[in-house]
Amino acid sequence: MLPMKLPIIQAPMGGGPGTPQLAAAVANAGALGSLAGAYLTPDGIAKEFKETRALTTGPLNINLFAGGYHATTERDPAPMLALLAEVHAKLELPPPTLPNVGPDPFESQVETVLRLRPEVFSFTFGLPSADTLREVRNAGIFIIGTATTEDEGAMLAAADVDAIVAQGAEAGAHRGTFLDAFEDAMVPTLELTRQIVQRTNVPVIASGGIMTGADIADALRAGAVAVQLGTAFLTCPEAGTSEAYKSALANKSGDDTTITHAFSGRPARGIRNRFMELVDAEHILPFPIQNSLTRPMRSAAAKAMKPEYLSLYAGMGVSRIRTMTAAELIETLMRELAS
Repeated sequence: MLPMKLPIIQAPMGGGPGTPQLAAAVANAGALGSLAGAYLTPDGIAKEFKETRALTTGPLNINLFAGGYHATTERDPAPMLALLAEVHAKLELPPPTLPNVGPDPFESQVETVLRLRPEVFSFTFGLPSADTLREVRNAGIFIIGTATTEDEGAMLAAADVDAIVAQGAEAGAHRGTFLDAFEDAMVPTLELTRQIVQRTNVPVIASGGIMTGADIADALRAGAVAVQLGTAFLTCPEAGTSEAYKSALANKSGDDTTITHAFSGRPARGIRNRFMELVDAEHILPFPIQNSLTRPMRSAAAKAMKPEYLSLYAGMGVSRIRTMTAAELIETLMRELAS
């Protein structure tokens, strides 16, 4: 089954929050620490893995994006560039230019995973080829796929993955939907967990809106063997969450999160802010072009403490976030689970 002592997985969180320090702390606490490799070069993945491995002998997961990649766009970028130019001016940045994102890096990233041999390889946004999964399996690496619908779960099971993350509608950050329209894939976490458990014989990991031990208990009763949490770890001192981001999380009094394409071009759940309101959906460029295009804005906004231009990705339940070390959080979750 899953290669860790406790039924908790720290979600891979790219773009800053996920760090070697966080993954190592989680692994040292007996859970599964995750590294987000999708935005990194192969050398970058190897560097982060080496840094993490120097801090822990516990189980580690490397996560990649296995689909949804667009190197070009047929949509006119002019409206988005014009809107961003106004924001850039406010942040004292030069005018934006359309990025050249290059070819999909997935295959070269997988080669790095095969060389590093983490305990776990996980993926989202799609389904790798049978040959790729066979290579990973032959390397002795545990494989976890991401599903947002029952049918996606069945497809992953047919591909012989070792476990399936049931990413419910409550989950923060990017949606892993790859088979259906994302509007049709907004299934609540516990419902989705039950559906995939009943449809497949593959262990299911519940993900989305899980913040406390009581939430974990609900997921296990729904048939999950473990849970994956991301938002709950955002304010841990080991996370790389920017101060502007942490401030927005700390000041969140309710669960007013929403799904947006504005920052990356893919649907993602986050705290409502000014940039989401500014962007016209019909002008958003596909992933990862939109993601690369908005990166300078997001980096500058973090430094300038302007959360209105940040991708404040968070799941439902964000108002229940607690600030403590990763080890303390895991200990607290397990104590709550046992009570």
